[in-house]
Amino acid sequence: MHGIFEKLNRYFHGAWRLAVLDVSKGRWIVKPDLKNIGYLKAENANGRHILIKPLDDACYLLADDLSWQVILSHHQYLDQKWKPGRMVVETSPQNYQVWIRSHRPLTLIEKRTWLKKLKSDPGADPNNRWGRCPGFRNRKDKYRDANGQYPLSRLIWIDWSDCATIPKSYLSRTVTESLSLQPQSGGVCHGKGQITRQDYERGNESATDFSYALALIRKGYSDEQISRRIIEERTSWQNHHGQPRITNYLDRTIRRARALAKMT
Repeated sequence: MHGIFEKLNRYFHGAWRLAVLDVSKGRWIVKPDLKNIGYLKAENANGRHILIKPLDDACYLLADDLSWQVILSHHQYLDQKWKPGRMVVETSPQNYQVWIRSHRPLTLIEKRTWLKKLKSDPGADPNNRWGRCPGFRNRKDKYRDANGQYPLSRLIWIDWSDCATIPKSYLSRTVTESLSLQPQSGGVCHGKGQITRQDYERGNESATDFSYALALIRKGYSDEQISRRIIEERTSWQNHHGQPRITNYLDRTIRRARALAKMT
């Protein structure tokens, strides 16, 4: 484990963290110190998952739930040499995660676009995404064998010296347009000229709500309509527990957006 920690430290430039995940109690952060390895092994033996994540993940992309065929197609050259910036982890037999270190920061929209191209699990959104730490066991019940053992997550390949070059020009026209405050020519079309919250993704829930509210205001929507649209289309409310807090938050957001709309 000491060797794996040293390799992870080099790959993440010394800025990374671990987490212990208990599916019933939640997740807590652990510093990636060598002295914590014993504690992490004990937690893992008690049925908990051990996860990893860079502190600033803008330059890292995690592709999840990949087959070896996908690995060969997207992460190796024809001569079987690995493409730059990759860290490959076998999380369970014939199931892989691939970290990609980018030469530049990536927006959340870019990450989602690239992960779709790379055949990543569509349910594994890159927003605040954690990966499985190699060297610990995958404690999902479905992987438990006849002897009651769980598979060890294995480090297959790691390249800490290079980065992958990910040019912006590869983005589709639709995605490129959605990076601006308002989509060109009246917006990205969905059905009968409809826009959605996803078109105004900013990598931050509040910033996305504000941009979406501003766009709806400029299209003549009422406060009630805007509030309802955001509630229906936003999937996470972890920072606003309870209907009163959500209502107050939406009122503030829409009020600020209307104030800006009058000035521009």
